[in-house]
Amino acid sequence: MPATMMNLYENACLRCGLTVYQVDRIGPLKDFSFFHTGCFKCQVCNSKLTLKTYCNNQDDQDDKEVYCSSHVPKPGPGHLDGEAVGIRSALNVPRSAQFVNDQIRPGGRPSLDGEALVLRSPYTRGSGSGNGSENGHNSSFSDYKYGRFDSTALHIAHALNATKIQRVYDKPIDQYLDVNVQKQMEMQHRLEEDDLYKKFAKQRAAEEARMNDHLKEEWETELEKLTSQFERDLATKKRSREESKVLTVRHQKERDELEKNMTMKRDMKKENLTRKMLEHERAATAALVEKHSKEMMRLIQEKRSEYLEEDEEEALEHYPAQPPPPLPPPQTKTDIYTDPDEFAEVDQLAIQVAQEDQKTFTDLVRMLVGQCSSDVEKVRTIFRWITVKNLNSITFDDSAHGDTPMGLLRGIKYGTESYHVLFKRLCSYAGLHCVVIKGYSKSAGYQPGVRFEDNRFRNSWNAVYVAGSWRFVQCNWGARHLVNAKEVPKPGGKSKSDSLRKVSGRFEGRSNNLRYEYDDHYFLTDPKEFIYEFFPLQAEWQLLKAAISLHEFEELPFVRSLFFRYGLYFPDEHTKAVMYTDSTGAATIRIGMPGHMQSSLIFHYNLKLYDSDKDHYDTVSLKRFVMQSVVGQLVAFRVHAPCSGALLLDIFANAVTPREYLTGEPMKFKSVCKFKIVCEDLQTVMVPLPDCASGEWGPAKATRLFGLEPVTHQDALVFAGRDLELQFRMTRPLTDFMATLHKNGSEEKRLSKYVSHRVTDDVVTFTLSFPEEGQYGMDIYTREVAGPDTGGPTEKHLLTHCCKYLINSSKRN
Repeated sequence: MPATMMNLYENACLRCGLTVYQVDRIGPLKDFSFFHTGCFKCQVCNSKLTLKTYCNNQDDQDDKEVYCSSHVPKPGPGHLDGEAVGIRSALNVPRSAQFVNDQIRPGGRPSLDGEALVLRSPYTRGSGSGNGSENGHNSSFSDYKYGRFDSTALHIAHALNATKIQRVYDKPIDQYLDVNVQKQMEMQHRLEEDDLYKKFAKQRAAEEARMNDHLKEEWETELEKLTSQFERDLATKKRSREESKVLTVRHQKERDELEKNMTMKRDMKKENLTRKMLEHERAATAALVEKHSKEMMRLIQEKRSEYLEEDEEEALEHYPAQPPPPLPPPQTKTDIYTDPDEFAEVDQLAIQVAQEDQKTFTDLVRMLVGQCSSDVEKVRTIFRWITVKNLNSITFDDSAHGDTPMGLLRGIKYGTESYHVLFKRLCSYAGLHCVVIKGYSKSAGYQPGVRFEDNRFRNSWNAVYVAGSWRFVQCNWGARHLVNAKEVPKPGGKSKSDSLRKVSGRFEGRSNNLRYEYDDHYFLTDPKEFIYEFFPLQAEWQLLKAAISLHEFEELPFVRSLFFRYGLYFPDEHTKAVMYTDSTGAATIRIGMPGHMQSSLIFHYNLKLYDSDKDHYDTVSLKRFVMQSVVGQLVAFRVHAPCSGALLLDIFANAVTPREYLTGEPMKFKSVCKFKIVCEDLQTVMVPLPDCASGEWGPAKATRLFGLEPVTHQDALVFAGRDLELQFRMTRPLTDFMATLHKNGSEEKRLSKYVSHRVTDDVVTFTLSFPEEGQYGMDIYTREVAGPDTGGPTEKHLLTHCCKYLINSSKRN
């Protein structure tokens, strides 16, 4: 897969030149340079730097390297630091406007703002030499320094960028648009909606009457044929009483069967008619909402313009009057906000509003956005209101009319208005540009390798213009995120769930438990992440620098939102939704994880046949044909197909603390990605791995969760003779070590006498002797010593799986 498909927005590290992924990125810094977290060190002493401690070479503008404060190159003796002079000159520029920048220091005293004080170089805007000579400086751009505002020298580029993103565009809507004026337009729109719904009801009644008349005629015709045949059968020959009785019984059965078939036919036709009518009604409703949204946006823009003309001192940047063209956003989602908790107050407001019912959209939106200070907060409250309201669970009164609180959401009630259409409507009442995008999505029932050849996976979502660019919002998926939901069941088969739980060292599927959970991933999602799940019919609404084709979209790995929430990525550019094995039947999936998640993420997997729910081959679990291992920040799943055909690999993950793991409590593991593994021609007989506990192989897990550091063997695969010693060093107190051996064809109980252990100070040694050559699996269990530092003496620490090794024993080793 081309690099442009997998890492559409990635940059190269200035220090090492390798690709910088978002989860391990520092930058952009001076001149939009980027660094890996590990590469962000002083060029001279190699000491680790942060965004608060790094320095740039102010004596050489071409030097993009970073330094600590002790080793940053300084101007020589007698050298005039023009940049510093420039800053001083900038700070001495007379103020051109007397107002407080509320976005930087709300409600406080006037503060310095580079935009408000007009401190930027006039030459960057091509304004001529007049401004330069007015300040007593040369008009040449190359010589111009004094009075120039250099944000990079002050190390505040990020702060200024964030301020620009979160800039307040205009005053609250209450200040320039009277609520009654907006309600008056809403009432006009409601009358048009009433007419449309009356038209829907009339059309439905007419179509249903036409269908019933047609079915009645068909019923009468078929019944007449049946009766005529019955009468002919009676009249053809002289029948005895018994024969007539048999014919009568048969006739009644045929009549009952005909009635049953006609009833089924009527129900099927009614269902098809309802579906077709509903599609038509949804399209008509969406078109009307589009018209109303434009009219509402036009009203808001007109009132805003009138207000700004009267207020000549208004210096705030205006929200665009017309929707800008779809272009890739210049910033990432993390540049707008890094943690949903930043919207805690806004979210709480949306939750409170959702507890009550409003009679008009005007009242609802005023309550939601009335106290918001930016367009981002406005769209956030609308998004959270929809996710909190959980519209599918609302019980509607059949008598609810348009002028009642429940009548406000009658489109949801009748199924004519979807989440994305409602979101667009509410955005227009808040004065925000919003569009509905149609396309394909990898939604419920989709599996990797499926082609988008019909309308099964058609979907719609929104793009809203906030923070200076178009941003994706998927209210439906954000509000109706399925937790522990079963996959689409196959006829006659049983299905597993998308979640696993840990029980006694092994992992089982959870029973079906459908519920909804808010998912922040689908709010202002970055295009490079959104494209993994959603493909718009219009290429420009991919919002990517380089658009991809539908075929390329199908080849992208099938990932869940949790994949991005954990900061995971695919380090191999050839990773696709469908992976083909080599001649030995092997294929490897690698997933990268950020450094800060390395110590807490645990992965597991399921493997089954692609076209069925069978997870066994010749009575052997397919899990035993996958070797999972962790090396550094990469987790690898090496699949060995036991037969030719297609397999489905489902990878799960969960972030846990060592304490949670040691207590042995059940843990949920949610799916992060799925792959189709295809073995076209298997030329090698594959042997399953020993029947050890599920999960990763190797000592990395022991180090992460138990602080048990391997002394002798660092890798998951061990080559040994007939005897072997494994040693670990304990960094914290552990007790009750236990090891078990496993070998295909051998009983675990018979192998137990060939493994033992001893503890000497902080070193635990496992001694193994193998009764015969072959491949063995070794499980190690332990538990932490209970005490004051581990949650109290009464806390129960269960014997928990620690790690496992795959050992090949041979005399040749």
